[in-house]
Order: sequence, then C-alpha cells, then structure tokens
Amino acid sequence: MATAVFILCALTSTVCAALLWRGWRSSGARLLLWAALGFVGFAVNNVMLVVDEIIVPNRDLQLTRQGSGFIAVAVLLFGLIWDVDRGRR
Repeated sequence: MATAVFILCALTSTVCAALLWRGWRSSGARLLLWAALGFVGFAVNNVMLVVDEIIVPNRDLQLTRQGSGFIAVAVLLFGLIWDVDRGRR
C-alpha cells in the first residue's frame, strides 16, 4: 500500500508541475513559473522517496531527499518574494 501512495504522490507532483508549466507558457505569469519549478523539485523529492524506500531500501538517501525538498521550498519562497518585491516597484 505504501508503494502505491509513494508512486501516486510522485505522479501527482509531476502532473502539477506540467500543468503549472503549461499555464505559465500560455499566460506568462512569473509566479506560475516559480510554482512549476517548485513542483519539479517536489517531483524529484517524491521520485527520490520511491528510489530510497522501494528500489534500494538498503541505502539511506534521506539527506538527498531532504535537500531536494529544501530546494523546492526555497524556489517557491524565492519566487513569491521576488514577485511581491517586483510588484511594489
């Protein structure tokens, strides 16, 4: 059951990234770009979780997973701050 949940999470974040990317391409809104890049990071994080827990369970990839999750959140936060800051000027 956990395998199905891990794989569904990876697929969901990948689909979200693709839809956000498509929305950015059609509208040009910068926040959609940052959200798409953040969700790409979340997709990488979820794929790393599948690899860590299912494919190679004897290796510990926790630091790699946490790093990719941190980068994804940092990209979203940077994009939000960048958009708000540019809107005030």
